[in-house]
Amino acid sequence: MTILIKNGTIIDGTGAERKKTDILIEGDRIKKIGNLGKNADKVIDADGLFAAPGFIDVNSDSDHYLTLLTYPGQQSFLFQGVTSIIGGNCGASLAPLTRGDIINAVSKWIDISEFNVNWQSVSEFFKVLEKLNLGVNFGMLCGHTTLRRGILKDNVRELNPDEKLKMRFLLDAALADGCLGMSAGLAYSHAKITPTEELIDLARIVNDHGGVFALHLRGESDEILESVKEAIEIGRKSKVSVEISHFKISGSDNWRRLAEVLRLIDEAGKDGLDVNFDVYPYIQSASVLYLFFPDWATKGGRRRTMENLKDEKTRKKIIEELKPKENELKNLKIADARQPVYIGKKLEEIAKNQGVSAAEAAINLYLANGGEAIVFAANLSEENLNSEFRHPASFLGSNGAGYTLGFAPRKELVHPRCFGAFPRFLRHFAKEKAALEWEEAIRKITGGPAKKFNLRNRGLLKENYFADIVVFNPEEISDKATFENPFQYAKGVEYLFVNGSPAIEKGKYVGKTAGRILKRGI
Repeated sequence: MTILIKNGTIIDGTGAERKKTDILIEGDRIKKIGNLGKNADKVIDADGLFAAPGFIDVNSDSDHYLTLLTYPGQQSFLFQGVTSIIGGNCGASLAPLTRGDIINAVSKWIDISEFNVNWQSVSEFFKVLEKLNLGVNFGMLCGHTTLRRGILKDNVRELNPDEKLKMRFLLDAALADGCLGMSAGLAYSHAKITPTEELIDLARIVNDHGGVFALHLRGESDEILESVKEAIEIGRKSKVSVEISHFKISGSDNWRRLAEVLRLIDEAGKDGLDVNFDVYPYIQSASVLYLFFPDWATKGGRRRTMENLKDEKTRKKIIEELKPKENELKNLKIADARQPVYIGKKLEEIAKNQGVSAAEAAINLYLANGGEAIVFAANLSEENLNSEFRHPASFLGSNGAGYTLGFAPRKELVHPRCFGAFPRFLRHFAKEKAALEWEEAIRKITGGPAKKFNLRNRGLLKENYFADIVVFNPEEISDKATFENPFQYAKGVEYLFVNGSPAIEKGKYVGKTAGRILKRGI
């Protein structure tokens, strides 16, 4: 079947100036681009609309929240114009697993108590996904914490030489099976003690395979400069391509450090290093609660963290160190917890009900929910967002999961980025603020990420490339999801094609699923 997109304004993903022309789809590829008449099985009049490559989300949490498996259609991404997502971020991937319970690496985000695992290797996991009729293309990074826990189980310590060899072997096999690179979540308890040299050693293997090394920085507030320097050092010593995941600077006292961070990234680029960072277009973050505790108190994993919080002397020390953060803690809103009674409440309200400080309430909440608590925090700067998106090394990453409106949550609040990150970025930063030209905004979510992650024949509107194409109304593209009611699809996407198959037509989901596994270099 041939499909002709006629009279659209084409933004091809390279950053080149837009132009009005036609696109002919044949099978799963773009057959021709140009003045093409009307000879096709189906003709779409795209006059007044923009046509662009399908958007690529370089920082998806659909695997972390398991919605890739439970809601494989990923409609909340499709309505944003997203055709490809990359998972396995922040050190946690769903493969390779040395045994089934290593999936505990994602338990900080979701309850996995009733989830069964029937795979171990990356190739076996991909075979499971191929049977699910994915709505979007899916590529994956190999998680550093997943590998570490596969070797050390719940122990948190430095690796011995034999264990290092095992980790190298597992990583090499995962990359050979098609992982796009490796990720590390250095702020999380099981990875906090990881020496930089261990990461450099692994990054050299990633570089040998032509992959990307993505890092959740060790610190995103007071430690931001040192953390970015570490990411650059890893790139410098291993020569690997570096991606800083969901880059942010938390806390108003630290926002002023952005100029210095961007200077570091610019200097790295001048030295020939390949360093990028992705950002989501909101000033409210979503984080696991324990990231607000002192760093030393959470080293050693959840079990050790809970022991520290229960010990009277250590608990007092933690509360004392948290006093300067009292106002920040008060404004945290509980997005998800094992006990639903807390969801939707601010920590200030919980503290008041308990007759304690916000710091004590945070500790009580963590313990009462077995360490499973996610919070929203309004701790980012709108001005910084503008500067970050204008920077040539930045991409957009939702840091969200894909859902359907049929999802029936207990009561949990998902971050609106799951439903609106890409339309919000285009409307807020390209159309309304004019911080970016449309061509550059589209490059940051198509051609740029495709080149970075070596997604061959994707990310551009180019003949013989895969027909991942979004046709949207630039006047109407917008997000509808809010923190109070996130389960609302975005609007403005009129047509969406995934590998040449229509997923959205005339703004309506048509139920066809044509997503594929994106393997490194294929």
